[in-house]
Amino acid sequence: MSKHDFSAEEFASRRSRAHEAIGAAGLDWLLVFHPVSIRWLTGSDAKSYQEFQCLLISAKPGPISVLTRDGERNEFRDDALVDQLHTYGGGEPEDPIAALARISESLGIPGTRIGMEVPGFYLHPHHYVRIKQLFGESLVAEATNLIHDLTLVKSATELKYIREANRIADVAMKRFAESLAEGRSELELAGEVYHALLTAGSGLAASPINLVSGERSCFSHGAPTDRRLRRGDFGNIEYGATFKRYTATIGRQFCLGQPTARMRELYDLVCRASDACMAEIRAGVPAVVPHEAAKRVIADAGLDSARVHLSGYGLAPGSPPTWAEPIYLFGGSTYTLQAGMVITVEPPVFLGDERLGARIIDNVLVTNDGCEVLSQFSRDLIVIA
Repeated sequence: MSKHDFSAEEFASRRSRAHEAIGAAGLDWLLVFHPVSIRWLTGSDAKSYQEFQCLLISAKPGPISVLTRDGERNEFRDDALVDQLHTYGGGEPEDPIAALARISESLGIPGTRIGMEVPGFYLHPHHYVRIKQLFGESLVAEATNLIHDLTLVKSATELKYIREANRIADVAMKRFAESLAEGRSELELAGEVYHALLTAGSGLAASPINLVSGERSCFSHGAPTDRRLRRGDFGNIEYGATFKRYTATIGRQFCLGQPTARMRELYDLVCRASDACMAEIRAGVPAVVPHEAAKRVIADAGLDSARVHLSGYGLAPGSPPTWAEPIYLFGGSTYTLQAGMVITVEPPVFLGDERLGARIIDNVLVTNDGCEVLSQFSRDLIVIA
């Protein structure tokens, strides 16, 4: 993503909504650490999440300030909409929290009501502790999802990018199906998929490919290995394609030779669970409702214990190691679906004792009266005779 990927009006709207949300939360300032939040507000696609970075934004209309390592200065300057860019380190180490203290003082932040994101993966515990010490009682809220919640409903331009990502994902799945053959390794097949993705215009996805076969098909998130496919293998593939960082995911089942009755049973079960989940997806429905529908189908088949993860989640412009948004189709979810959200649908069945598993993954766009499936590649079991 870049500041060039969206209009100035869209970025201005995002900033205005962020200012309002910060004020509505009773805050004067928000410290932003998640790379997706920073990207949404500025367009930056820099790998600065590898070290400490912070965007500072107030409840009042005004400039956005970013602190990042000096190695990303040029990228932020050229590709991001940042009003005040501050950097630390470079050729020699420098304490980023000391730099944050100086910037905060110059902006008049100490003594105001401050909120901060506390994201997994992107804020080191040592930095978290020192930030708490730096701001003391002024730090009144951990508003981790405040910006994320503003990003859940996608704009027309975002949806255009997501549709292109889905098109690219379909291209790569076609290549995968054409490349399946006895004797080929999982790694070779993963290489075919990555070649198809990159040559079709995908960027690098936030999470690596999952590809398992044979006795490994019970691994719900297994990486490809040098295992070579054999006649009778059942397997699963899942990967992400991106366009302008907007992600599409797709997952399909395959079999070398005719599937056994049990393989077909598990495949049919996850298809029915996915259908039940999608049938409940529409604007105004609590996110837990589609999950419960999928859960009932699997439980009625006596395999509730094989549901090893959620039934779906919101799909974002990802940053390693994940592309997930905070809306989950899962028990206890407090979110309500809205038109314009993009959701994955992927109720799973993985059976360790049987060395078998099945999962179909599609992306859907939530609409006022249902959902639109964005994946076009057939959900049929890929069978190589």
